Amino acid sequence: MKVGFIGLGTMGGNAAKNIIRAGFDTYVYDLRRDSANDHIEMDATWAENPKEMINKVDCVVSMVFGPPQVEAVLKGENGLLYGDCDGKLWVDLTTSSPGFQRELIKDFVAKGGRPIDAPVTGSVDAAIRGDMPMFVGGCDADIAAARPVIEAMGEIRKVGIYGNGYVAKLVNNQLWKIHATAIGEAMVCAKKAGIEPDVWWEVMKGGAADSFVMQHDVPSIFSGHYDPSFPLKLCLKDLSLIKELMDETGTRSELTDACHTRFKEAGARYGVDAGEMTVCKLIEDDAGVELRVEGDWIAPWDAEHPG
Repeated sequence: MKVGFIGLGTMGGNAAKNIIRAGFDTYVYDLRRDSANDHIEMDATWAENPKEMINKVDCVVSMVFGPPQVEAVLKGENGLLYGDCDGKLWVDLTTSSPGFQRELIKDFVAKGGRPIDAPVTGSVDAAIRGDMPMFVGGCDADIAAARPVIEAMGEIRKVGIYGNGYVAKLVNNQLWKIHATAIGEAMVCAKKAGIEPDVWWEVMKGGAADSFVMQHDVPSIFSGHYDPSFPLKLCLKDLSLIKELMDETGTRSELTDACHTRFKEAGARYGVDAGEMTVCKLIEDDAGVELRVEGDWIAPWDAEHPG
Protein backbone atom coordinates (compact mmCIF):
# COMPACT_ATOMS: atom_id res chain seq x y z
CA MET A 1 0.00 0.00 0.00
CA LYS A 2 1.24 3.47 -0.88
CA VAL A 3 0.38 6.14 1.71
CA GLY A 4 0.26 9.92 1.55
CA PHE A 5 0.40 12.24 4.56
CA ILE A 6 -0.84 15.85 4.51
CA GLY A 7 -0.01 18.17 7.41
CA LEU A 8 3.44 17.85 8.99
CA GLY A 9 2.97 19.90 12.15
CA THR A 10 3.94 18.87 15.67
CA MET A 11 1.58 15.90 15.83
CA GLY A 12 1.22 15.10 12.13
CA GLY A 13 4.92 15.26 11.42
CA ASN A 14 5.63 12.62 14.04
CA ALA A 15 2.68 10.45 12.97
CA ALA A 16 3.98 10.53 9.39
CA LYS A 17 7.41 9.37 10.56
CA ASN A 18 5.81 6.30 12.12
CA ILE A 19 4.12 5.45 8.82
CA ILE A 20 7.50 5.66 7.11
CA ARG A 21 9.09 3.52 9.85
CA ALA A 22 6.38 0.90 9.29
CA GLY A 23 7.73 0.40 5.79
CA PHE A 24 5.04 2.06 3.69
CA ASP A 25 6.00 3.78 0.44
CA THR A 26 5.12 7.28 1.71
CA TYR A 27 4.42 10.62 0.05
CA VAL A 28 4.26 13.81 2.14
CA TYR A 29 2.85 17.30 1.69
CA ASP A 30 2.58 20.45 3.79
CA LEU A 31 2.16 24.14 3.05
CA ARG A 32 5.70 24.57 4.40
CA ARG A 33 8.09 22.62 2.20
CA ASP A 34 10.87 22.55 4.82
CA SER A 35 8.63 20.75 7.30
CA ALA A 36 9.18 17.63 5.18
CA ASN A 37 12.98 17.64 5.39
CA ASP A 38 13.20 14.91 8.03
CA HIS A 39 10.65 12.76 6.20
CA ILE A 40 12.48 13.01 2.91
CA GLU A 41 15.70 12.01 4.68
CA MET A 42 13.76 8.93 5.84
CA ASP A 43 13.04 8.16 2.13
CA ALA A 44 9.56 9.71 1.85
CA THR A 45 8.68 11.42 -1.44
CA TRP A 46 7.46 15.00 -1.68
CA ALA A 47 4.08 15.58 -3.37
CA GLU A 48 3.43 19.01 -4.85
CA ASN A 49 -0.24 19.08 -3.80
CA PRO A 50 -3.09 16.82 -2.58
CA LYS A 51 -4.24 16.09 -6.15
CA GLU A 52 -0.84 14.75 -7.14
CA MET A 53 -0.72 12.74 -3.92
CA ILE A 54 -4.05 10.95 -4.31
CA ASN A 55 -3.17 10.06 -7.89
CA LYS A 56 -0.10 8.18 -6.60
CA VAL A 57 -1.28 6.52 -3.37
CA ASP A 58 -3.89 4.10 -2.07
CA CYS A 59 -4.50 5.89 1.24
CA VAL A 60 -4.22 9.56 2.21
CA VAL A 61 -3.84 10.58 5.86
CA SER A 62 -4.38 14.22 6.85
CA MET A 63 -3.89 16.17 10.05
CA VAL A 64 -4.45 19.91 9.69
CA PHE A 65 -5.62 22.79 11.91
CA GLY A 66 -9.40 22.68 11.58
CA PRO A 67 -12.47 22.62 9.30
CA PRO A 68 -11.37 25.30 6.79
CA GLN A 69 -8.05 23.55 6.29
CA VAL A 70 -9.72 20.15 5.78
CA GLU A 71 -12.00 21.74 3.18
CA ALA A 72 -8.94 23.18 1.42
CA VAL A 73 -7.33 19.73 1.34
CA LEU A 74 -10.41 18.34 -0.39
CA LYS A 75 -11.78 21.21 -2.48
CA GLY A 76 -9.01 23.79 -2.70
CA GLU A 77 -6.86 24.36 -5.76
CA ASN A 78 -5.37 20.96 -6.66
CA GLY A 79 -7.34 19.36 -3.83
CA LEU A 80 -8.07 15.66 -3.47
CA LEU A 81 -11.34 15.94 -5.41
CA TYR A 82 -9.46 16.92 -8.56
CA GLY A 83 -7.54 13.65 -8.54
CA ASP A 84 -8.44 9.97 -8.78
CA CYS A 85 -10.54 9.27 -5.66
CA ASP A 86 -12.08 5.99 -6.81
CA GLY A 87 -11.41 3.28 -4.22
CA LYS A 88 -8.99 5.51 -2.32
CA LEU A 89 -8.97 5.67 1.49
CA TRP A 90 -8.85 9.05 3.24
CA VAL A 91 -8.10 8.92 6.96
CA ASP A 92 -8.49 12.35 8.57
CA LEU A 93 -6.93 12.90 12.00
CA THR A 94 -8.00 16.54 12.32
CA THR A 95 -10.09 17.82 15.24
CA SER A 96 -13.11 19.10 13.29
CA SER A 97 -16.88 19.60 13.24
CA PRO A 98 -18.89 16.37 12.81
CA GLY A 99 -21.75 18.02 10.90
CA PHE A 100 -19.40 19.99 8.66
CA GLN A 101 -17.35 16.91 7.84
CA ARG A 102 -20.36 14.73 7.07
CA GLU A 103 -21.51 17.28 4.49
CA LEU A 104 -18.02 17.90 3.14
CA ILE A 105 -17.32 14.23 2.56
CA LYS A 106 -20.31 13.65 0.27
CA ASP A 107 -18.42 14.79 -2.83
CA PHE A 108 -15.51 12.47 -1.99
CA VAL A 109 -17.86 9.50 -1.57
CA ALA A 110 -19.63 10.40 -4.85
CA LYS A 111 -16.28 9.98 -6.61
CA GLY A 112 -15.77 6.53 -5.07
CA GLY A 113 -13.71 7.66 -2.09
CA ARG A 114 -13.66 5.75 1.20
CA PRO A 115 -13.55 8.19 4.16
CA ILE A 116 -12.52 7.44 7.74
CA ASP A 117 -12.30 9.94 10.58
CA ALA A 118 -9.68 9.12 13.21
CA PRO A 119 -8.93 12.15 15.43
CA VAL A 120 -6.30 11.43 18.06
CA THR A 121 -5.90 12.04 21.76
CA GLY A 122 -2.81 12.05 23.93
CA SER A 123 0.10 14.43 23.37
CA VAL A 124 3.14 14.87 21.18
CA ASP A 125 4.98 12.15 23.11
CA ALA A 126 2.29 9.65 22.04
CA ALA A 127 2.68 10.82 18.44
CA ILE A 128 6.44 10.26 18.69
CA ARG A 129 6.07 6.79 20.22
CA GLY A 130 3.28 5.78 17.83
CA ASP A 131 0.76 4.86 20.53
CA MET A 132 -1.85 7.61 20.13
CA PRO A 133 -5.41 6.56 21.03
CA MET A 134 -7.45 7.22 17.87
CA PHE A 135 -11.24 7.66 17.71
CA VAL A 136 -12.06 5.86 14.47
CA GLY A 137 -15.35 6.22 12.60
CA GLY A 138 -16.35 4.79 9.25
CA CYS A 139 -17.40 1.69 7.35
CA ASP A 140 -16.02 -1.52 8.88
CA ALA A 141 -14.57 -2.66 5.56
CA ASP A 142 -12.79 0.65 5.05
CA ILE A 143 -11.37 0.62 8.57
CA ALA A 144 -10.15 -2.94 8.04
CA ALA A 145 -8.40 -1.86 4.82
CA ALA A 146 -6.76 1.11 6.54
CA ARG A 147 -5.95 -0.74 9.78
CA PRO A 148 -2.21 -1.31 9.04
CA VAL A 149 -1.75 2.41 8.37
CA ILE A 150 -3.76 3.55 11.39
CA GLU A 151 -2.04 1.09 13.73
CA ALA A 152 1.35 2.37 12.59
CA MET A 153 0.37 5.63 14.31
CA GLY A 154 -1.62 4.44 17.31
CA GLU A 155 -4.44 2.42 18.85
CA ILE A 156 -7.81 2.06 17.13
CA ARG A 157 -10.88 2.87 19.23
CA LYS A 158 -13.90 2.30 16.98
CA VAL A 159 -16.83 4.63 17.61
CA GLY A 160 -19.27 3.75 14.82
CA ILE A 161 -20.15 5.61 11.64
CA TYR A 162 -18.10 8.28 9.90
CA GLY A 163 -18.23 11.53 11.88
CA ASN A 164 -18.43 9.85 15.28
CA GLY A 165 -14.68 10.10 15.57
CA TYR A 166 -14.98 13.89 15.48
CA VAL A 167 -17.73 13.73 18.12
CA ALA A 168 -15.60 11.55 20.40
CA LYS A 169 -12.59 13.85 20.02
CA LEU A 170 -14.60 16.96 20.87
CA VAL A 171 -16.20 15.57 24.03
CA ASN A 172 -12.80 14.12 24.98
CA ASN A 173 -11.25 17.57 24.71
CA GLN A 174 -14.21 19.10 26.51
CA LEU A 175 -13.43 17.02 29.60
CA TRP A 176 -9.69 17.53 29.21
CA LYS A 177 -9.95 21.31 29.13
CA ILE A 178 -12.39 21.53 32.02
CA HIS A 179 -10.05 19.39 34.12
CA ALA A 180 -6.99 21.39 33.08
CA THR A 181 -8.74 24.58 34.17
CA ALA A 182 -9.85 23.07 37.49
CA ILE A 183 -6.37 21.73 38.30
CA GLY A 184 -4.97 25.26 38.42
CA GLU A 185 -7.59 26.35 40.92
CA ALA A 186 -7.21 23.23 43.08
CA MET A 187 -3.42 23.24 43.19
CA VAL A 188 -3.12 26.95 44.00
CA CYS A 189 -5.78 26.62 46.69
CA ALA A 190 -3.97 23.64 48.22
CA LYS A 191 -0.64 25.46 48.27
CA LYS A 192 -2.09 28.56 49.90
CA ALA A 193 -3.76 26.30 52.47
CA GLY A 194 -0.47 24.56 53.29
CA ILE A 195 0.11 21.61 50.90
CA GLU A 196 3.10 21.93 48.59
CA PRO A 197 2.47 21.18 44.88
CA ASP A 198 4.61 18.02 44.73
CA VAL A 199 2.88 16.56 47.79
CA TRP A 200 -0.54 17.53 46.41
CA TRP A 201 0.23 15.85 43.09
CA GLU A 202 1.34 12.57 44.65
CA VAL A 203 -1.74 12.24 46.86
CA MET A 204 -4.20 13.23 44.11
CA LYS A 205 -3.01 10.55 41.67
CA GLY A 206 -4.79 7.23 41.86
CA GLY A 207 -7.87 8.61 43.54
CA ALA A 208 -11.11 10.23 42.45
CA ALA A 209 -9.22 13.33 41.19
CA ASP A 210 -6.99 11.37 38.83
CA SER A 211 -6.97 11.71 35.04
CA PHE A 212 -4.64 11.83 32.06
CA VAL A 213 -4.29 15.57 32.68
CA MET A 214 -3.29 14.95 36.29
CA GLN A 215 -0.75 12.28 35.35
CA HIS A 216 0.66 13.77 32.17
CA ASP A 217 0.27 17.55 32.21
CA VAL A 218 0.93 18.72 35.77
CA PRO A 219 4.72 18.35 35.31
CA SER A 220 4.55 21.05 32.61
CA ILE A 221 3.26 23.39 35.32
CA PHE A 222 6.02 22.30 37.71
CA SER A 223 8.65 22.97 35.05
CA GLY A 224 7.11 26.32 34.06
CA HIS A 225 6.88 25.78 30.30
CA TYR A 226 3.13 24.87 30.33
CA ASP A 227 3.61 22.66 27.23
CA PRO A 228 3.89 24.94 24.18
CA SER A 229 3.71 21.86 21.91
CA PHE A 230 -0.07 22.36 22.12
CA PRO A 231 -0.68 26.14 22.10
CA LEU A 232 -3.69 28.05 23.40
CA LYS A 233 -4.81 28.85 19.84
CA LEU A 234 -5.55 25.15 19.33
CA CYS A 235 -7.38 25.00 22.67
CA LEU A 236 -9.53 27.96 21.65
CA LYS A 237 -10.29 26.41 18.26
CA ASP A 238 -11.33 23.17 19.94
CA LEU A 239 -13.49 24.96 22.50
CA SER A 240 -15.30 26.84 19.73
CA LEU A 241 -16.06 23.54 17.99
CA ILE A 242 -17.18 22.02 21.30
CA LYS A 243 -19.54 24.94 21.90
CA GLU A 244 -20.92 24.55 18.38
CA LEU A 245 -21.64 20.86 19.05
CA MET A 246 -23.24 21.63 22.42
CA ASP A 247 -25.52 24.20 20.79
CA GLU A 248 -26.42 21.83 17.93
CA THR A 249 -27.43 19.13 20.40
CA GLY A 250 -29.23 21.51 22.77
CA THR A 251 -27.03 20.48 25.69
CA ARG A 252 -26.52 22.69 28.75
CA SER A 253 -22.96 23.99 28.74
CA GLU A 254 -22.35 26.23 31.77
CA LEU A 255 -19.15 24.42 32.80
CA THR A 256 -17.83 24.35 29.25
CA ASP A 257 -18.65 28.04 28.80
CA ALA A 258 -16.78 28.96 32.00
CA CYS A 259 -13.79 26.91 30.84
CA HIS A 260 -13.87 28.64 27.43
CA THR A 261 -13.88 32.04 29.13
CA ARG A 262 -10.83 31.09 31.19
CA PHE A 263 -8.90 29.96 28.11
CA LYS A 264 -9.80 33.19 26.31
CA GLU A 265 -8.45 35.11 29.31
CA ALA A 266 -5.20 33.12 29.20
CA GLY A 267 -4.86 33.82 25.48
CA ALA A 268 -5.43 37.54 25.98
CA ARG A 269 -2.91 37.77 28.81
CA TYR A 270 -0.11 35.49 27.60
CA GLY A 271 -0.71 35.26 23.85
CA VAL A 272 -2.30 32.43 21.90
CA ASP A 273 1.05 30.77 21.19
CA ALA A 274 1.57 30.12 24.91
CA GLY A 275 1.27 26.54 26.13
CA GLU A 276 -2.02 24.81 26.85
CA MET A 277 -1.52 24.67 30.64
CA THR A 278 -1.01 28.45 30.75
CA VAL A 279 -4.69 28.46 31.74
CA CYS A 280 -3.35 27.47 35.18
CA LYS A 281 -0.74 30.24 35.22
CA LEU A 282 -3.59 32.73 35.41
CA ILE A 283 -4.51 31.37 38.84
CA GLU A 284 -0.88 31.33 39.99
CA ASP A 285 -0.27 34.92 38.95
CA ASP A 286 -3.52 36.25 40.38
CA ALA A 287 -2.80 34.47 43.69
CA GLY A 288 0.81 35.61 43.77
CA VAL A 289 2.19 32.07 44.08
CA GLU A 290 4.37 29.84 41.93
CA LEU A 291 3.89 26.13 41.42
CA ARG A 292 7.45 25.34 40.36
CA VAL A 293 8.84 22.02 41.59
CA GLU A 294 12.45 20.94 41.14
CA GLY A 295 12.78 17.68 39.26
CA ASP A 296 13.85 15.89 36.12
CA TRP A 297 10.64 16.65 34.22
CA ILE A 298 10.90 15.27 30.69
CA ALA A 299 9.11 17.55 28.22
CA PRO A 300 6.63 15.75 25.92
CA TRP A 301 8.55 16.75 22.82
CA ASP A 302 11.70 15.09 24.20
CA ALA A 303 10.10 11.64 24.14
CA GLU A 304 11.78 9.03 21.96
CA HIS A 305 10.44 6.46 19.57
CA PRO A 306 10.90 2.99 21.10
CA GLY A 307 12.59 1.77 17.93
